[in-house]
Amino acid sequence: MSLNVAAEAAPVAAPSVAETLSSTRPQVWFDGALHDIDSLQAGLTTHAMHYGSGVFEGIRSYATAGGAAVFRLPEHIERMRQGAALLGMAFDPAVATGAVLATLRANGHRDAYIRPLAWFGEGSFGLDVEGHAEHLMVATTATQVHLGGTRARLGISRWRRNSADSLPPLKLCGAYVNSILAKRESKSRGFDEALFTDADGFVVECTGANVFIVKDGSVTAVQHRDALPGVTRDTLIQLSGADSRAVTVEELYDADEVFACGTAAEVAPVHGVEDRSYGDNPVTRELAALYARVVRGEAEAARSWLTAV
Repeated sequence: MSLNVAAEAAPVAAPSVAETLSSTRPQVWFDGALHDIDSLQAGLTTHAMHYGSGVFEGIRSYATAGGAAVFRLPEHIERMRQGAALLGMAFDPAVATGAVLATLRANGHRDAYIRPLAWFGEGSFGLDVEGHAEHLMVATTATQVHLGGTRARLGISRWRRNSADSLPPLKLCGAYVNSILAKRESKSRGFDEALFTDADGFVVECTGANVFIVKDGSVTAVQHRDALPGVTRDTLIQLSGADSRAVTVEELYDADEVFACGTAAEVAPVHGVEDRSYGDNPVTRELAALYARVVRGEAEAARSWLTAV
């Protein structure tokens, strides 16, 4: 298993214990300082509000025996850096890393969902980003599990995933309107989540999670050029030794088990796709239990994936 060493965080002043305990409002890190989350406002000409010119990440921290720790923080920050670079946005990974840790400390969170966001702010209308202020924020909330931690029912969306030829598979803000449309359409048909497929009948991903199949005990990670190369997906491939390849919809229907995965979703068993229902999910359950041990530092081999808060 190839493990990465956590990046060194830039020094960011953390509040004292007394300051943390005396604060009754959630704290958010914004452009170098911590603030009450409801004390900040964005101007109505904010470029990202009109054009989606921002990049974000979804990251998780977990309570471990040694205190709170962030799972695979360097990998998330590096992916965010790549998105910022495409937009021509200055982005310092060390500053972002320090901001994540400072916000977690300020809010006293252990199990938490972390949302860093970098975006272009106020300025004139138009698609040019030059001349617009650049901002960075980090917010943390008590853990919210995507897909609700239940065996989700997936509907195959009539919408196609953004093509990698049009939008690179990174967490660019504007790109996720595509996911919103797909999820709305599938939920209107009574499903919990949408599944993207391409015009050639290959599986892409869900609206915010990658997909795996299990057949005869063998685990396969769905691979597609239009799908986000998920950090959780990579983790599960390393933990399970799963094959990574293109998967057709027919193979998906023929699988013994299907599960989705992502930072928020973790390892989420799929109950069914369209009219196809799956039975028990023993391999999925085993992988979910292993993943839970890994993110909480209970698996020795993966502890370097954790950044202490």
